[in-house]
Amino acid sequence: MAHDTHDIHRSRAEYEFVKRKRATEMRGQLTSFAMMIFLTLIAFTLVAAEFSPYFIVPILLLLAAIQVVLQLYHFMHMSNKGHGMMAFFMFSGMFVAFLTVLAMVTIVWW
Repeated sequence: MAHDTHDIHRSRAEYEFVKRKRATEMRGQLTSFAMMIFLTLIAFTLVAAEFSPYFIVPILLLLAAIQVVLQLYHFMHMSNKGHGMMAFFMFSGMFVAFLTVLAMVTIVWW
């Protein structure tokens, strides 16, 4: 059982660097989480205030899109190195999907 443990020896400078990097990443995730909670509260407030659905629906869709981007970027670690190409294809796909939906809505309305 004791042979399973991995003991990594780091210098003091390496330890401090990793500690600062993790603290910065945690701060970014907490900030993103707080922003998502705030956006959710805005959505609940809009619905509870009983505004017109023509006013609420586009705002809710915009808030949802912002939350998707924040979650992908921070919680799925898309901001880390080595994820650039994957992020490019994912966001390009979202853009194409948005344009497709926009085109279909435009065709149906006109």
